[in-house]
Amino acid sequence: MKQHIDELLERVRILQDEIEDEYRKRREEFEQKRAELASEFLRQQRRYKSGLFRFLLRTRVLVALTAPVIYAGWLPFLLMDLFVTLYQTICFPIYRIPKVRRADYIVFDREDLPYLNLIEKFNCFYCSYGNGVAAYTREVAARTEQYWCPIKHARRIKAAHERYPHFFDYGDAEAFRQGLNRLRRQYDDCDEK
Repeated sequence: MKQHIDELLERVRILQDEIEDEYRKRREEFEQKRAELASEFLRQQRRYKSGLFRFLLRTRVLVALTAPVIYAGWLPFLLMDLFVTLYQTICFPIYRIPKVRRADYIVFDREDLPYLNLIEKFNCFYCSYGNGVAAYTREVAARTEQYWCPIKHARRIKAAHERYPHFFDYGDAEAFRQGLNRLRRQYDDCDEK
């Protein structure tokens, strides 16, 4: 009986090896096709790229004149980014609030798009940074509000952050006093890294 089991196990091992070989071949074929399609996809996307000179010629004069106003936002964004990062680094450990992972909010990936020229890539970088800092700041502020003042407003607010629905109703003093310590520890949705 043992010999029969050993034979069956050997056949299973051989079949597993064959399956693994087949998977390896299919993965290699897939990678080859993906590489071929990637270069074709890249060629197709590059066809839509507008050169710098043509881009500048097509830009309305008033749009170009507002560029310094738009780009002046770099300084406030940088200062806000620095302040929020320092604030949570210093205060969040004291309050036992999980830190917000900055990299989850500030993402730079559009520079890889082959159909964007240098100015468009820079604009995408700027917008990614500005909106990322705003989202990062909002989450830090939301976690702070959850700790210090998790009370809903008397009137409806537009675009409340994701933590807001868990706050205490306006005027519900009993719920606030009984539940504040519990809510201050309720950061289960946060991945602390």
